Formats: sequence, structure tokens, C-alpha cells
Amino acid sequence: MIKRNQLEQNVRKALDRSPVVALLGPRQCGKTTLARTFLRPNETTYFDLEDPVTARSLEQPMTVLSELRGLVVIDEAQRRPEIFPILRVLVDREENPARFLLLGSASPDLSRQAAESLAGRVEVVEMGGFSLSEIGEVHRRDLWMRGSFPRSVLAKNEEDSYVWRRQFIRSFLERDLGLLGFGMSPAAMSRFWTMLAHVHGHIWNANELAVSLGCSGQTARNYLDALEQTYMVRRLMPWFVNLGKRVVKSPKVYVRDSGLFHALLGVEDYESLVAHPKLGASWEGYVLEQILRQIPGEDAFFHAVHAGSELDLYLPARNWGIEMKRNDAPGRTRSMHVVMEDLKLEKLTVVYPGTKSYALSDKIEVLSLPALLQKLTQK
Repeated sequence: MIKRNQLEQNVRKALDRSPVVALLGPRQCGKTTLARTFLRPNETTYFDLEDPVTARSLEQPMTVLSELRGLVVIDEAQRRPEIFPILRVLVDREENPARFLLLGSASPDLSRQAAESLAGRVEVVEMGGFSLSEIGEVHRRDLWMRGSFPRSVLAKNEEDSYVWRRQFIRSFLERDLGLLGFGMSPAAMSRFWTMLAHVHGHIWNANELAVSLGCSGQTARNYLDALEQTYMVRRLMPWFVNLGKRVVKSPKVYVRDSGLFHALLGVEDYESLVAHPKLGASWEGYVLEQILRQIPGEDAFFHAVHAGSELDLYLPARNWGIEMKRNDAPGRTRSMHVVMEDLKLEKLTVVYPGTKSYALSDKIEVLSLPALLQKLTQK
């Protein structure tokens, strides 16, 4: 089993300081597997609310949960949002003997109940599939091509991985969205998600997509909100300052998992990917996710000027700019110098798929993705 040491450490720290921890992420990303590492063998404080027998055992949740000690894990917590007010009562006991780890995918009910019932008592830890730091260099190409979901990236071959991802997309649209409280047509959402894949890494324009879908701009925004809340899509916000220039103020959108992105485009294997017109956009989105997984909770933006310079990723806490280039040997461009001057960057890093590191100037360097991820941990 692939160890997820950093994520496990983050959850343990959260459990040490908070009475309730919500481990949230998309289905099939490994939440249950990780949670079981915190429990002793044959522990009876694990409740899977997708199991009808377990769900019935919690029909009187106050009676059952009030007697428990130590760590209590409630899987698929979004299925029983009425438990949240009861958890508030339990964790507010004078000598609270239990800690609660809730697993689930984001849903309107879960988010609302957590905010209303457990305000000040719950800490949220987000979880995705495998990162490059976890899975290692041996699976580097598979992680990009197949995405980060364990059953996809570790499949026996490309065909098995692609079939799994297509089935995941179908199940998500036909089953999961409804169970999570999003009352949207699976067919309409499928068209929207596929269209979104074709503008992956572009500036969000709700009206443009709405015209193609034959719906209102507000409906397109609702579709995007649903995919964002369920960890399928990332909305990267712009960083803008008063430069006396016409800066972009709309977000960029990305399909978060590179494997799902490829499946939505119908790209079945690596050979097809390297010949696809979306190769550069695929690399940009994949690198973006790996970076943000390495620095959870840190603010991140992009920066762009209309008909001018652009920066793929800006980390304001470090005053660090990052560009993603799917080139064999990226070189220096005028846009890099303009954005360095506009944002007064300390440094700018270009991430490429090669292995060698080299400097383009005193403040501009070219790094491989593993080298960049290592540098990000040396804040």
C-alpha cells in the first residue's frame, strides 16, 4: 500500500487540536483507506453510512455515539446531516472522551450543517488522489496520463484505467450528484463538463458556454459551482493590482484531475496525448494541481493583462511566480520580464517535463516538477 505520510500527519495534527475533523474529497480518492489507519484492528467505532445495517444502527445517534470513547469515524457523513447538531452537543461535554473524524464529499447540506452546527469545533482537511510526492517517480508518467485516483493510476494497463475513468464519470453524473443534493440533469451536466474540458486553463466566460449549451448564464454558473464543490473543477482566481493596465479579473477554470480531463476529451493513451492539441493545457493543469497539493491552504492566483503579459501561477506569500511550459528547453521571453517588473517578483520559475535545472537570469530559473516540489517544502 502506498503510504500517504504527509496527509496522515495533517489529519493527526487536526485531531489533536480539534474535536471534529472533516476529511473531504472526491469519491474513490482513498479517504476510507486513510481513515482506517487511525483505528486499531477490529475497532467498532467506524460507521459507514452507505451500509444499510450501519445506517440503521445510528437511527438513535445520541444513544449510540454518547457511549463511545477515543476516535469515532463516520464515513459518507453527508448522508446524515442531522447528526451534526448531535455532534455539537457531544463535543461540548465538559470532559469530552471522543474525537470525531467525518469522511465525505462536499454537498450543500454537509457544508451548511458544518458551518451552522459545528462552527468553531470542526477543522476541514481536503484530500485528493495520489500526489507525485506520494506515488514516486516510477509512476510519474502514469500519474499525469491516468490522473490521481488510486484505481486509475495503479490499473494494470491503459485500457483498464481509461474504462475505470469513463465509468467514474458516468457514476458521478448519474448517481453522486443527486445523492449530494445537486438536482441537475446528468445529460446536461455531461455536456457542460465536456465543454469545460475544452476550455480547461482558459478564462471563465459563463455566457459563452451558456450559448453553446442553450441555457442561461446563471445555469452555467450553477453547473460550475456544483463541479467545484465536489472537487471535480478548480477555479483559479486572478491577482490584480493597480498597474494602470487592463488586467483580467475573471477566474481561470481547470478540470482538477488530469486523468478525468483526458477521459472527457476521449484521450485513451499517452501516445494520443502527446499528439493532442490540448497537450500544453494538460501539462499546465497537472502541474498546477501538484503544486497546490504540496502547499495546502496557501493562497494562489494567476495574473494576466488583456493583450499583454500573463503568469500561470502567483504565490503572494512567497512573492514567487511560476510558469508551466511543455517544451524541451524553455527560454526567456519578454512576457516574463514584464510580469517580473509588474509584480515585483522575487523569482520566477519555469516548470518543464525535463530533468535538468538551469538559470535563464539572476531571478528566472527552469526546474523539473520534482525539483520545484522539493523547493516548495523549503519555505
